[in-house]
Amino acid sequence: MNKHITIKLTSLAATALLSLAVFNSCSEDFTSVTPKGSTSYANYWKTEQDAVQAVNSMYNEMKSEELFSRGFFWYINASDDLITGRIKADADNIKNFVCTGDEGYTSYMYPAGFRVIRRANDVLKNVPDMDLDEDLKNRLLGEAYFMRGFFYFWLAHSYGDNGENGGIPIVTVANMDDAAGSYERPSSVTVNYAQIVEDLTAAAELLPLFTDLESADYGRAHKDAAYAYIAKTYLYWAQYDQSKYADVVTYADMVTNSGSGRALIDTDTPDEDFRLLHSHLNNWTNEYIWSVNSGVEDGSKLPGVMLENKGWSKYNGWGYYQPTEELYEAFEEDDVRRGVTILKFGDEFTYFGEDRQYYSENSLSGLQFNKYMYEYQYESPEGTYVNSNGDNPTTVYNVPLMRYAEVLLMKSEALIMQGQNGDAPLNLVRDRAGLNPVSGATIDDLKHERRVELAGEFANRHFDLVRWGDAESVYAQALHGRIHSDRTNPDSDYTIEEVWEARDFDPSYMHVWPLPTTVIEGSGISQNVGW
Repeated sequence: MNKHITIKLTSLAATALLSLAVFNSCSEDFTSVTPKGSTSYANYWKTEQDAVQAVNSMYNEMKSEELFSRGFFWYINASDDLITGRIKADADNIKNFVCTGDEGYTSYMYPAGFRVIRRANDVLKNVPDMDLDEDLKNRLLGEAYFMRGFFYFWLAHSYGDNGENGGIPIVTVANMDDAAGSYERPSSVTVNYAQIVEDLTAAAELLPLFTDLESADYGRAHKDAAYAYIAKTYLYWAQYDQSKYADVVTYADMVTNSGSGRALIDTDTPDEDFRLLHSHLNNWTNEYIWSVNSGVEDGSKLPGVMLENKGWSKYNGWGYYQPTEELYEAFEEDDVRRGVTILKFGDEFTYFGEDRQYYSENSLSGLQFNKYMYEYQYESPEGTYVNSNGDNPTTVYNVPLMRYAEVLLMKSEALIMQGQNGDAPLNLVRDRAGLNPVSGATIDDLKHERRVELAGEFANRHFDLVRWGDAESVYAQALHGRIHSDRTNPDSDYTIEEVWEARDFDPSYMHVWPLPTTVIEGSGISQNVGW
């Protein structure tokens, strides 16, 4: 198999540069400059503004619809927690594992990730020789290392493995200008994981703690984010090498002990704590480690994507990613997280200033995610809490990518998998939910807790099932919903019915996703095996 690949990377000078305003107002001030090799590019990398704008440009893809608004979520949607919600051929093919890699919803992600990697490499190549304040230079370089490692993290486990496919090409400053077609896929995704750890370690050494950032810089990479993604990289690496579980514990503890005061939002009022946790009120508090910085002008569209289709005639909700009955039943009866996570018919909530009971004429499962609904409660929220443009349905809630609760659960899992006691971190998460502690927690306890705590988030339930070896058996079961006799009546009766057929998941090749044809055609390599 030809292991060479052409990386179509966009140079920094061919990309839009994101202004500093993104970090305190989520505005979109972009400047297009001319391609690399022009006089403009040759004169770039001269001033502090050049360096800052170059680093800011890396953050642009974070809010892209096909990355952290929907893109990677289509892969998470393959799990047993969700159904697509609307009949769409591309979406259905992804969920049913009959995709080609060319689906419009996901074909953008691979090249977009490498665009950020290219931008990071431009920064790492040019900024070291610039005459800048040393603290600023360190921060800029730290952000570039972080963003390169972060995007490689998502690309590597999505498309690479420890088998016949191998990893994905590693592009650094040393080889970023090599001829097209000269990049090789490493023999294993573990080589990618090693590079990710190296990048994130360099980032952690250079970056400040979040608590040392000025408020205008909130949304930039920081030390705890680097530590947390090192821990998660080792967690995924442990799928192939169990010795890496010890490193998960080490870096989870580094988040806890970094000095930034990481802790769960826990005031001993479980229903209020978990509700307010999932709101803009806690965007920058000590539980949120890494999120998509969002606002009424731009950010992650996920809240609107999950909202009732057409939003009960008040807002342009998109109606995707609906919870399944299986997810609803996974919660313990007295778990307050269930009501915060999922709306079922008859549940009371406030929407556009109106107290109402949930019903849906559109939901295929009869359920909706409630986690992202807080900002819709206000009267006339558009322009203040919610984007006025329903075609870009962002809110002021920063969509979470990594929370401290996940750090605790990663530590618990790693301890359990080493034959040690993982009760303490697991029970911190349960206590916040108002649940009794477990004693002698098993891996099944951990799987349950991870599922219900992180439901509907980018924590990636699908890849959890893959790395645990559970995907084949779980996906062989049909998914169910609540089909109500009157979909306009919140008090109508319902029956539990199948809403998604059982699927054939072949773990010999479906553990990774297919590459887009554009990548294959530009390189001459074969598709990921089996696809």
